[in-house]
Amino acid sequence: MLAVPMPGSLYAQQLDPVEGEESILVYGSAPADLTGLTEGPEIEGFISARNGDRMQVTSADGSTTNILIADTTEIRARGGFLGLSRTALAADSLLNGLPVTVETVQWGDGLVASEVKFSNNDLETATMIRTGTGQQFAEQGAAIEENAEATEALRGRVGDIDQYNIRGTTNVYFDTGRWRPSAEAERELCATAREADAMNNALLLVVGYTDSVGDQEYNQVLSERRAGRVVNYLQQECGWAPYRMLTPTGMAEADPQANNETAEGRAQNRRVSVNILVSKALDGL
Repeated sequence: MLAVPMPGSLYAQQLDPVEGEESILVYGSAPADLTGLTEGPEIEGFISARNGDRMQVTSADGSTTNILIADTTEIRARGGFLGLSRTALAADSLLNGLPVTVETVQWGDGLVASEVKFSNNDLETATMIRTGTGQQFAEQGAAIEENAEATEALRGRVGDIDQYNIRGTTNVYFDTGRWRPSAEAERELCATAREADAMNNALLLVVGYTDSVGDQEYNQVLSERRAGRVVNYLQQECGWAPYRMLTPTGMAEADPQANNETAEGRAQNRRVSVNILVSKALDGL
């Protein structure tokens, strides 16, 4: 339990716990003035849960850190497609799935964010995932059953080819806990975009996957991060038009390509599939 003292009135905030972990209770809100507080560790990862002035950051090794957000926390974005300069943003930009670097200070037995930094590109992707896939874990209390329903919906839409013909699939692979494509994967993505561009009426459907390591919520967010990063690269570096892209989907550990019991099999399952689709009604036109 993480207990943080707050003078005056006290209130409790409860973050929905990850399955298999103990719930964490934080009392009080962050101090208004962080001046003079002891510097804490720098936390790097992605936001895996958010509740009021608290956020949970999951690192690449799967560990989680709960951090309070103060009124004076600096929230900044850097870079982007046009190379935009640093921009101050509001706390509502801290979306689930957003990769962040957090500078912290110690307060009681907990941590308070003094600065939260992320890229404009990652913010755009997190916003796309939030509005496009409806995966809002902390706010909607998403459950494993809901993820299973999403899996079946995707299988019905793509696997059974009710609406589309699949004209090609390219898989790119990722290291454990990572969502940035390798240089080789980036070359493959642009080659796939050129292949699709040569077809009449082609669309791309990007689907992210993970291996079986980690819990369901972590893997769901990670699979969406991978899909979102691939979409960004296809649009920004490979010139693929956004209106020719179907909504990206994260499938966590569903539909493995290989046996998750071996290291080789898990490596094949940490992937993003880029599917070239043509509507049956338009195929051949």
